[in-house]
Amino acid sequence: VVANPSIILADEPTVNLDSKNGTEVMELLKKLNGSGATIVMVTHSRRDAQYASRIINLFDGQVVENIEI
Repeated sequence: VVANPSIILADEPTVNLDSKNGTEVMELLKKLNGSGATIVMVTHSRRDAQYASRIINLFDGQVVENIEI
């Protein structure tokens, strides 16, 4: 984040956090995305997925749903 990357890969970015800190991380990712960074996030959290502008659901390695919000 310090180097202002154009792409951020986030694998379960809030998995070990309480809800308050998890929300802060998601708000930071949202802000970075709004500043032009591409965020690729993998999550099982429906709450965190709500921050996305596009959701791709996989099952057994295959795309089963591709939703642009």
